Parts: sequence; C-alpha cells; structure tokens
Amino acid sequence: MMIFRNLSQEDITLDLATKGKHSALSKIAVKIARRTGLDDREVLRGIWRRERLGSTAIGRGIAVPHALLRSISSPVASFTRLAPPIDFKSTDLDPVDLVFTLLWPRSEARTFLPALSQLFRLVRAPLIREGLRLAQSPEEVMAILESEAGRSTRSQRGPTALEGWR
Repeated sequence: MMIFRNLSQEDITLDLATKGKHSALSKIAVKIARRTGLDDREVLRGIWRRERLGSTAIGRGIAVPHALLRSISSPVASFTRLAPPIDFKSTDLDPVDLVFTLLWPRSEARTFLPALSQLFRLVRAPLIREGLRLAQSPEEVMAILESEAGRSTRSQRGPTALEGWR
C-alpha cells in the first residue's frame, strides 16, 4: 500500500491536547495548511462540511476526517494521535485517539474511495493500532506505517491511487 509513501515527520503529531472535536479538527487543519500552503479556513470548511453529514469516526478509537477540494492537485494526509482521546460521536461510542486526515483533489474523486478502503483495511489490524498508540516519536509512527505499507504493496499488482500522497 502506498498511502504513507510520502508522509513526512511534519505530517505526524503525537499526543495533541484538545478540548474536543472542533478544537482537534481546527488544530489539524491549521497544521496541514501551514505544511501545504493551503488556506486553513478552506481546509477546515471542507472537513466540517463532510463531518456534518455524519461522524467520520470509524470505531476502535479511529477517525478519518476528510474533504474533496478543488484547490489541490494531489492528495494530502496527516496522522494525529490525540491525548487524551475525545468524543467523536463514534457508533461504537469509543473515544477517538487516532486521527488520519485526508484531503483529496475533487478532480480525482473516483480514486478516493479505493484509497479510503485501503486505509480502513490497514487500521483494522490490532497490532497496527496498538503500535500507533505506543509510538514514542514520528519516526516510530512512520516505521509502523511503512512496514505495513511494504507488506501491502508486495501483495498488490501495479500502482495504486495513493502514490501521489504528500
């Protein structure tokens, strides 16, 4: 799986303290905007537009806030571990501590769902979730994600929709 091939240490935040869902998404949006040169209000508006349709919490303490944006030409991702976990209105009622934020080019919307599906398969693995929760540094997070990505790419044929991640 190529989802984290271009993820850098600057895209990883560990133990972000927030006052709740809005605070967490605002802080994540600002960090992504600074890293990519996007407008933080546009990023936050896009994420909230999707969040209003229903919680992006997928269970087991994981949320995947995301947005399709016209202003980007390649996917953008970040990983944030929250401390303490927060209520994200998950159907399993578990508070969220692992947040994968995805911004996707609207022009590439057809590739978004397959990419999202790959991410869901990755975080289904208990060892991956536990490793992300115990990681002491962005380097450790990257090693966990790259290790799993390497396993996944060996089992796939050809490129995936996620090769353009930054």
